Amino acid sequence: MDIQTTKANGILTIEFNRPDKKNAITSAMYQLMADALSDAETDNAVRAILIIGKPEIFTAGNDLEDFMKHSSAPVGERPVAQFMRHLSTASKPVVAAVAGAAVGIGTTLLMHCDLVYAAENAKFSMPFTQLGLCPEFASSMLFPQMVGYQRAAEKLLLGEAFSAQEAQEMGFVSRVLPAPDLIPFAHAQAAKLVALPASSLRTTKRLMKDSQVEAVQQRMLAENKHFGEMLGANEAKEAFTAFFEKRRPDFSKFV
Repeated sequence: MDIQTTKANGILTIEFNRPDKKNAITSAMYQLMADALSDAETDNAVRAILIIGKPEIFTAGNDLEDFMKHSSAPVGERPVAQFMRHLSTASKPVVAAVAGAAVGIGTTLLMHCDLVYAAENAKFSMPFTQLGLCPEFASSMLFPQMVGYQRAAEKLLLGEAFSAQEAQEMGFVSRVLPAPDLIPFAHAQAAKLVALPASSLRTTKRLMKDSQVEAVQQRMLAENKHFGEMLGANEAKEAFTAFFEKRRPDFSKFV
């Protein structure tokens, strides 16, 4: 399975398991993750959620071939939107462990997690402008809140990758660990959460997030609208054509 889900000792683990494709995410994979989160919300045996990838790669982001096949569907109705809605509204604590590249949605989803840890080899990037697109799923609001406007602008406008060490300095991840230690550490943190009173954790998380729940949902809708419009524009067509032709895109003819 390209997404592996396991429940054990109070932890739902969601693992990207498509290393031959750099864990690029298809619509079917998003649907599996959305369903797993939906199920966890009502399963009292699940007290914490852990999202992981492989030691060499977290995820390369959307599988672009699959993404283009489903490009006619409204962004807000796609499985990725279902997944992100469930993740952003999860009442139970979510832990993420990132090793290797976390591209696009791989970085965006971390903004909706509660504890984020990175291996020393982690690389984060949100190359939306490079694809003729815009930020997604409230990242244009959450990322500046987390790291400050100037740092967020540099990462979102240029779309360039940044290291685990820089991510920690910005406050985007809580801790950077040697790659072999990452998953055991993240699992141990999730186990600590499982041992705590579930109602206390849910209430604490709700109190921290309640003030901006509506704002997050509204920003998601706004970004989805722009994203959908831009996806059909000439800049995005040039970016995707260049990607498949393995050449550098030329945006000079667009204003």
